[in-house]
Amino acid sequence: MPAHGSRAPSADRLPLCLVGCGGMGGRHLSAYAALAGVGHWHADLVAVYDIRADAANTMADAAEELLGRRPAVHTSLDGVLGDSRIAALDLVTDPASHHAVAVPALLAGRHVLSEKPLGLTMRACQAMVDAARRSGAVLATAENYRRGGANRMARTVVEAGLLGRPHLMVQLLVGGDDRVMITPWRHDKLHGSIALDMGVHLADLVEFYLGPVEIAYGLGLVAEPVRRTADDGRIQATGEDSLIGQLRTRSGVEVQLAYLPSGPGHRYVQRTIHGSAGSMTIPPDRTDGEVEVRRAGGVVTGAQLRSELTTSWALDDVTVALLGPDGTGGGAPFAEVDAGYLGVEIADFVAAVREGRAPEVDGARGARAVAVVLAILESGASGQPVRVDDVLSGAVHAYQEEIDDALGLSPSRETPRQPHSRQEVGTS
Repeated sequence: MPAHGSRAPSADRLPLCLVGCGGMGGRHLSAYAALAGVGHWHADLVAVYDIRADAANTMADAAEELLGRRPAVHTSLDGVLGDSRIAALDLVTDPASHHAVAVPALLAGRHVLSEKPLGLTMRACQAMVDAARRSGAVLATAENYRRGGANRMARTVVEAGLLGRPHLMVQLLVGGDDRVMITPWRHDKLHGSIALDMGVHLADLVEFYLGPVEIAYGLGLVAEPVRRTADDGRIQATGEDSLIGQLRTRSGVEVQLAYLPSGPGHRYVQRTIHGSAGSMTIPPDRTDGEVEVRRAGGVVTGAQLRSELTTSWALDDVTVALLGPDGTGGGAPFAEVDAGYLGVEIADFVAAVREGRAPEVDGARGARAVAVVLAILESGASGQPVRVDDVLSGAVHAYQEEIDDALGLSPSRETPRQPHSRQEVGTS
């Protein structure tokens, strides 16, 4: 028997098509089910799309079991755009094809929620943002780390002035091994390296806490040139698996960033913000750790910290329903917490379309996160500090040229790369 009962499409729900029926598509489907389970699912999954018919049919079967009705199956973008029932796309294909799906969909008046990174280059991102602007359709970026209670709390602490004037943020994720990270394409520069894929999470959090990044200096590197597959095969990495950067925000805060998932031994994670009146430690994402604020009088955390923030601290109803009163998931299994984080971002997109407002992370914000990471990679290519605005404008683009050419986005080429299904069960 279906988990939530069979029902027909409802006129007051957003008719949605899930685009990409690999691992990430399955995670989004779990998020739909989580929203339905707490009474906050205000869309209808009317269709799924994947160029692989077997994957699309498998996803449609899973949707019927979880949501109570089997969606239509499409195996071409023309089929999706020709389906008048579909008002919006939830786009979870591999990132190299985001623009190839989103641009025609947006120009056809379909709203789009795109997984991060929004695009692999600024030309790809800008094509999507421009298409949304021309059509008036909503373009949102699925950036989920900021949705957790700890990151909401951290931003509120900064805004409330409990740290005084922020001087420094340190964000480190260091340590790993030589295994393939989720899927082989994440080690392919032309399909979206793990440094970009994970880097946009980190860049988005910097700007979420501290405002726009202005200047970046650093580099990307391939710390593990040969990666081992699950069946003990070997692949040669062409895309950066690591990112090391020094950033400066427009407000003058220095940010030290290191993402280096390589090297056996201890894995080290740190996210701290240091200011004139104290410092703050933020727990790893998608855990039930507490934000801690250290000042001259001692450490403040938990209920005591929330009481100091008074009315400035609040979570929306969807977050509380999915992740509990503190927005952390309360130690639930990872799959449930993951579905909750994704559910919050999906619910925001659906509400934005239904209410005629901007989503929390629109296309422009998604493009900025990509630009911050690309500024670090462009800095590595030039050996010079790079302004994020120069990446956004296209004035600095040397690192991206090879990718744009492969995507058909160089000025001399007109044919975009065709979409593929996103396969991984990853870190989005």
